[in-house]
Amino acid sequence: MSRPLEEQTALITGGSGAIACAVATLLAKDGAAVVITGRRLDALKRARDAILAEAPGARVELQPGDATDETDVRAAIEAAHTIAGRLDIVVATVGGGGFKPFLALEAEDIRRDFDYNVISSFLAIRHSAPLMGPGGSIVCISSTAAKLPFAYLAGYHIAKGALEALVRSAAEELGEKGIRVNAVRPGLTRSESTGPMYQMPGLLEAFEPEFPLRRFGEAIDIAHAVRYLAGPESSWLTGQSFAVDGGNELRRNPNLAPIFQTDQV
Repeated sequence: MSRPLEEQTALITGGSGAIACAVATLLAKDGAAVVITGRRLDALKRARDAILAEAPGARVELQPGDATDETDVRAAIEAAHTIAGRLDIVVATVGGGGFKPFLALEAEDIRRDFDYNVISSFLAIRHSAPLMGPGGSIVCISSTAAKLPFAYLAGYHIAKGALEALVRSAAEELGEKGIRVNAVRPGLTRSESTGPMYQMPGLLEAFEPEFPLRRFGEAIDIAHAVRYLAGPESSWLTGQSFAVDGGNELRRNPNLAPIFQTDQV
C-alpha cells in the first residue's frame, strides 16, 4: 500500500533536536526521504540512528551546517533537492533564547534571538521556495511565547512574534505558487534546550497550574502537528500558527521573577 509521503523529499533544520528527530521519524515512516541538518555531525549521526530504529529502511541523509549561515542553508537545501530532483517539505526547528530581565537586555541579545528564531527560518523559506512546486509545505517551530508575554524571556517573546509575522508574510506571497507556510506553537516541551528548566527548583510547579491538561509536552506531541501541516491532509491551510500546548494559551505564562531572584541570591 502506498504511503502518503512516498517519493517526497524533506529537509529539517536543527535536525538533532528532540522535536526535529520526532518529526523526521514520522515523515520517514510515511515514505519521505529526509535530510537533517545541524552544526554537530556526531549529534546528527545519533539522530539518524534513532530515526532508523523507528523507521527501518528509510532514507535519512546528513548535512552538517549552521541554520543561520546562508551558505550552509543553501547547501542543505540543494542536498535535499538532489535526492530526487524535488523538495516537498521543509521544517525549520532552530530557535532558542535565554532568561534575562528586560532592563538587563542589550541590543546584541535581541540580535542573537532574531538570528536563531527569525533569520534561520527566513533563510530556509527564502532558499527552499524556488525549488518547491505546488503542494510544497514549509513548517516553522514557534512558541506560545509568541503570543503570551513571558517575564525574563522578552527577547525570545519578541523574536517568536516576528517569526509568526514572517510565516504570514511568506504564506501570502507563496500561495500563488501553491506553497503553504505554517507554524506550530509548542508549549513547554521536554527537549535538550528545555532540560535545564526541568531541573530548576520551583519552575515546573509554577508552570503546572497554567496547563489545563495538567502535563507538559513531549516531542511527539509537536511532531504529530508538524506532520499534519507537512502533508496533504492540510492542503487548504496556510499562514497559520497552531498552539500545541496542553491548553497553556487559555491561561498565561507564570511569573518566574521570584524564582530567578532567589536563584541569583
